[in-house]
Amino acid sequence: MTDKILLFPYWLVLKIRHLLYDCGIRKTYTPDVPSICVGNVTVGGTGKTPHTEMLLRTILNDDELRDMNIAVLSRGYKRKTRGFQQVISSGTATDYGDEPLQIKKKFPDVTVAVDKSRKEGCEFLTHPEKLKTSKKARKCRDKEMAKADLIILDDAFQHRAIKAGVSIVLIDCGRPVFNDHLIPVGRLRDLPERVDAADIIIVTKCPKDMNGWQKGTWAEALGLGNYDAASCSGTDADGKTRHLFFTTISYCTPEAVFPEGDYRYLYAKRLILFSGIANDSPLVSYLRDTYKIVSHFNFPDHHKFTRSDIRTIRNAAEEFPTSVIMTTEKDSQRMRDAKNVPDILKQRMFYAPIKTEFLCSRDHAAFTALLKEKLL
Repeated sequence: MTDKILLFPYWLVLKIRHLLYDCGIRKTYTPDVPSICVGNVTVGGTGKTPHTEMLLRTILNDDELRDMNIAVLSRGYKRKTRGFQQVISSGTATDYGDEPLQIKKKFPDVTVAVDKSRKEGCEFLTHPEKLKTSKKARKCRDKEMAKADLIILDDAFQHRAIKAGVSIVLIDCGRPVFNDHLIPVGRLRDLPERVDAADIIIVTKCPKDMNGWQKGTWAEALGLGNYDAASCSGTDADGKTRHLFFTTISYCTPEAVFPEGDYRYLYAKRLILFSGIANDSPLVSYLRDTYKIVSHFNFPDHHKFTRSDIRTIRNAAEEFPTSVIMTTEKDSQRMRDAKNVPDILKQRMFYAPIKTEFLCSRDHAAFTALLKEKLL
């Protein structure tokens, strides 16, 4: 009862806000080209960036979709620049944010941009000629940009001012929204029933051996009756067909954070781990299969590493001189921005690339077919 009283003001504000949009009192903007929104209703930890990368791989590997000029638009959380910026691979996380930079480096042929205003960002992507005259984009480093045929909106589901053609909502398998609470009591930043507005729901970080009964239990809890595993779809209370998929994460061979990286350290038996993400538990489980974790430093999500942080990591490295130092792929983008990283750390510092995949090839095929149906 105490929690309900505490959360009531926040709940009421969200209710009124959504009502204003649902009734048309507040207007929404729809991009001029097909668009896909990847988002969630929780505070981090569902894997938006890995799923955006999975979406890009799916599109680029399909014969009918790959010819589209794809653009990814993000807010660029904690970047120091302002306005619209087209991300370039040689830039820094300080310029664009860690996640947009990571995506650009993995997909150099895809246009990646950041803009706090999703509407204005979409306008520039679909009408790139405006970049040369707009005051809000006057500091954009690269004003030569191809017109986007498809826009992927990273983390924009809660932004009701923009309406994507296809909305994908992610739910952490380990933290179901129907068992969670609004912040600050829980991790929900929006009402859990907002999931019902999504075209596609993806349950993320699932165990690789998840069975059909478990999938059916999820479908039932999300209000999807008659769930068909073959088509990954079910029917909601209004008779609308909605799609439910399940994904898992895999870690790839570690890579050096800096060019000085000495890969012989990967054969060490001890490991120092540091991370600045919402939840590094899956990474910890993965690393424990190979290493003994002797030091583990948790920093806030999107943390900018300071000299003090570098000193803390170095002290641990000196205490365990033969250990390898590991971090996440996202953190590696920001670590490269850090100043005065000693060579001894650069030689020993690696990151574990993450990859999101569907639990089976049949689900991937169903997802690809659904994208074609909605985009072509």
